[in-house]
Amino acid sequence: MKLAAKLAADWLHSREVQALFALLGGAGHSVHAVGGCVRNALLGAPVADIDFATSAPPETVGQLAKAAGHRVLPTGIEHGTVTVLIGASAFEVTTWRHDVATDGRRATIAYAERLEDDAARRDFTMNALYVAADGTVLDPVGGLADIRAKRLRFIGNPAERLAEDYLRSLRFFRFYAWYGQGAPDAAALAAIARAVPGLAGLSAERVGAEMARLLAAPAPVAALELMAQTGVLAALLPGAGCTLLPALMQVEQAEAAPPAWLRRLAALGNRADWAEGLRLSKAEAGHLAALAPAERARSHAVAAQEFGADVATDAAVLAAARGKVLPFDWRAEIARGAAARFPLRAADFPQLAGPDLGAALKAARARWLASDLRADKAVLLAG
Repeated sequence: MKLAAKLAADWLHSREVQALFALLGGAGHSVHAVGGCVRNALLGAPVADIDFATSAPPETVGQLAKAAGHRVLPTGIEHGTVTVLIGASAFEVTTWRHDVATDGRRATIAYAERLEDDAARRDFTMNALYVAADGTVLDPVGGLADIRAKRLRFIGNPAERLAEDYLRSLRFFRFYAWYGQGAPDAAALAAIARAVPGLAGLSAERVGAEMARLLAAPAPVAALELMAQTGVLAALLPGAGCTLLPALMQVEQAEAAPPAWLRRLAALGNRADWAEGLRLSKAEAGHLAALAPAERARSHAVAAQEFGADVATDAAVLAAARGKVLPFDWRAEIARGAAARFPLRAADFPQLAGPDLGAALKAARARWLASDLRADKAVLLAG
C-alpha cells in the first residue's frame, strides 16, 4: 500500500467528518473518505459529496450511528451503502466490497476483507484514493501519479472494467473532460471502441445524466471529439457532430457565457429524438426544442419574450457560433424582452367575444412582436 503526503483539506477537519471517522474508527473498524472528495481535493477542485469506505457491515454502521443519535437512511443497503446524517451533512458510507458477477449494467457484490479489494473494483485509478482521519492518503492502485499527470487510466484491464459496466465508457469521457490532460490512454480508447455495442443496454436516464455532466465541463471539446472517433457519440446521439463546438467555445469565452450543457448539446445537432434518447425532463426537452425557433426570432428581445431569457441567451450564443454578429447590447435586449408585458387585455375589446376576441388579441400580439415589443396600447388598438 503506497502512502502519500497528508492531505490538507478544510472539509477533512470539519466537525461532522471527524465525527464520522470517530464513530467507526472508535469501534475498531477501518474507515476512510474515498473517491471524488479525495480526487478533487488533490486537484484543487471543489468538493461536493464526501463518501466513506469502511470494513464495517452496513448493519453495524447503522447501529453505531443510531446509538450516537444520528439518523440513518438505507439508501443503497443492497449494495452495502447507508447514508448517515450528522448535523446538516449527509455521508454515504459503503462497506468494502468486490464484484461477484456483472452483466454490463449492474453488479452482484460481496463484502471484501481488504481495502485493496475494494479499490480493485473501482473504475479509474484517480477515483481509488483513500484518506484517513489524520489526512494520510492510501494509494493502492497508483492513482496519485495519475492525478499529478492528469492522466485518466482504468484500474486493471480496460475491457474487463467496461464489461462490468458499459456506462464507464461515458464516465471515461466525462472524467477526461473535467480532469484529463494530454494524450488519452490508447488502451482505454481501443477498449471503448470495441465495447460500443454494449452501450445499447444502458438506460436512457443513466446516459442522459452522464452526458449532462460531461457537457457542463469547462472545455469538453476534446472529450467529445474522442467520443466521435470511438463511435460512442454516434451510438448515443445519432447524427451528432462536433464541428460547431470549437466556435461555440470561443463565443462562450468571448462573451463570458457560463457553460450550459443543453446549449452545447444543441451544438452537436439538436435532433428531436435526442430528448427521448437521453430521457430529458419536460423542461429540458422544451428548452432544447425552443432553441431553433429562438435563433430565427426577429430579435433577441422577441426571442426572450417568446421563449424566455435562458433560451434566448443560448440561442444568441449558438447563432454567434454560426457566424451571426452579436450586437453589443444583446444581453440588455434579452432582459428587455423578458421583462416586457403585452399591453392589451381582453377588456380592451369590449365589443368582441369568443373566437373573435381570441383572433383580435392574437393579431395585436403579432403586431406587437413585429414592432420589437415597442408598440404601445394606443398604436395596437389603432390597428
